[in-house]
Amino acid sequence: MTPSSPAAGAAAAVPARPRVPLVPPLSAASLRRVRGAPARALPGVLDAPAVRLVTSGRIALALALRELGVGPGDTVLLPAYHSLSMVPPVLWRGATPRFYRVDAQARADLGDIAAQCDAGARVLVATHYFGFPQDLVALRAWCDARGIALVEDCAHAFFGEHAGKPLGSHGDYAIASTMKFFPMYEGGALVSARHALDGVALRSAGKGFEAKAALATLEYAFSYGRLGALRALLALPLRAKDLLWRRIKAGRRAAAGAGAAAVALAPGSSDSDASFDPHWLDKRTSAFSRLLLARVSRQRIVALRRRHYQALQALLAGRPGCRPLFAQLPDGVCPWLFPLLVDDADAAFARVRRLGVPVVRFAETLWPGMDPARCPHSAYLSRHVLAFPCHQELAPDEFDWLRARLDEVFPA
Repeated sequence: MTPSSPAAGAAAAVPARPRVPLVPPLSAASLRRVRGAPARALPGVLDAPAVRLVTSGRIALALALRELGVGPGDTVLLPAYHSLSMVPPVLWRGATPRFYRVDAQARADLGDIAAQCDAGARVLVATHYFGFPQDLVALRAWCDARGIALVEDCAHAFFGEHAGKPLGSHGDYAIASTMKFFPMYEGGALVSARHALDGVALRSAGKGFEAKAALATLEYAFSYGRLGALRALLALPLRAKDLLWRRIKAGRRAAAGAGAAAVALAPGSSDSDASFDPHWLDKRTSAFSRLLLARVSRQRIVALRRRHYQALQALLAGRPGCRPLFAQLPDGVCPWLFPLLVDDADAAFARVRRLGVPVVRFAETLWPGMDPARCPHSAYLSRHVLAFPCHQELAPDEFDWLRARLDEVFPA
């Protein structure tokens, strides 16, 4: 492709990175409470009696399936509207994924779930999209009546409650993604309110992983102007970082043996790919991430995410050509992102990208072989939902900038 080609020009017009952070960067404010917010934050998945902190949500899902004894000949019921990373853990167990329909608001279609259920069905996975819970009472009753295990996918819903109980406590197991809600580079969780997790033994992934998890978290924070004093103190170590990585990787290659590929320092999930590597099944989240989980204000996460979500909802409600996916933000919801249904989503996506606005197109690519005709609503949502950040680490000036750009892209 030549530099003068239209495609090259369009690519060059897109900023190298968003103008404001898509995921929460660590800041000094991360540890503070928010004045005027409720004293008690919503419950979180880590409030479950049994918790294992792993490196990603997909690893947690694989462990849940292993704990349930899923294997060849079994069927796992998955939503047709899904992340690509949801399917490889099912295939790793030798099971068959079968996709069930959702409606126009991504609610699980119980009638279609029943139609997809056969003698081999062992597990139903229910996803709480963007932090909004499924009808867990109905799903739990349906599973209990058929002897099928329920796994709550809380990757979008780290905090929240439904029918008076915390999200994650209705299922046999629940999985979560800590790095979607906390300012950290990696992390996930497997929890259960019904089963012990004694069979899930975890160990450190090694010094290279521990160093990368900490430094990547700090570098992301520095790139968006956070922790300036700490950045000055770490200037020399950061300049020596590349040399450190080369030495660590060389050591790992030597340990693996001649001709063997070195294991990556961090799981692919931390860099937003959909890969599944069983190497990470027995690895716990980093010490740095565990420290942040213990210290970061959960009350602040919930209060500011809800505040930002409501501000975007008030801004964009009633705008022509778009509408919020969810009409209201219930009291028990802590959102992951702000999902907006857009009629001409491709044009809007291209424009917000050119402006440097961070945006996510969740489930833009569905699993190969998942016929869009199987669930037209899933196909529509994957093409027409643009999701924007509402996380707690958006500084006031950044959030004002984000609102102004969205006001520009979606005029009244």
